[in-house]
Amino acid sequence: MRCLAPAKLNLFLHVTGRRADGYHDIETVFQLVDLHDELDITVRDDGQILRVPPPSDALLASLDASADLTVRAARLLQNASGTTLGAQLHVHKRIPAGGGLGGGSSDAATVLRALNQLWNLNWPVARLAQLGLELGSDVPVFVHGGNAFARGRGEVLTPVSLPARWFLIVNPRVHVATAALFAAPDLQRATAALAVPGLPPDGGRNDFEPVVRRCCPEVAAVLDRLAPFGGRLTGTGASVFTALPSRPAAERLAAELPAHWQRFVVRGLAS
Repeated sequence: MRCLAPAKLNLFLHVTGRRADGYHDIETVFQLVDLHDELDITVRDDGQILRVPPPSDALLASLDASADLTVRAARLLQNASGTTLGAQLHVHKRIPAGGGLGGGSSDAATVLRALNQLWNLNWPVARLAQLGLELGSDVPVFVHGGNAFARGRGEVLTPVSLPARWFLIVNPRVHVATAALFAAPDLQRATAALAVPGLPPDGGRNDFEPVVRRCCPEVAAVLDRLAPFGGRLTGTGASVFTALPSRPAAERLAAELPAHWQRFVVRGLAS
């Protein structure tokens, strides 16, 4: 089975408090976009979970297979379901790792959904999403596969309808570590919760942006360049995005940017 694993944008990202379990409460809107990783997944009868060949992405290629989220997702579902079947996983990476675009979480969710079908488990989506939360806070939204307003760690989801839009995503080819951002002493952790799920009237903000600006000048340069166009950090990574009225408008802006920055012109997915 060949599957597409979409990237996401956080249209805003508010941190509303600390939790007793060590995580943070957030509010965000997840917008899925048509930048995809591709996964080839094959059932094995011997029960082995194999990642072959190794990913072409240099960062992922350096990971031990046991640390790869796709392998972990397959093993987690295998153990939880008790199946004797295995899988061979081949990931074709297009979503930049560490870019705040959810590539690893999307890949893991796609493995869960695909193996649920290929192994004939027939688990409901809600059960898969709950299992996926063990892998990461962004995994449930990709399991559900639709745009959503999120609370809690990011797993309490309310579907939202978003307008069809084009986006320019810019990544300066650096990696930002999520754990370090959550641990930053200057992170705003007390943004007031919204009364109504959805986009704030003022569009909201990303509470991690000041921290990323301080620790990552390459990302700060992208934010400054895209500021006149409403550029905003997505997630806790290195990518900055802006919404534009059309694909040609996004392509024109992309062409004006430094060539060493990664640039993706993408369309928001409706579901």
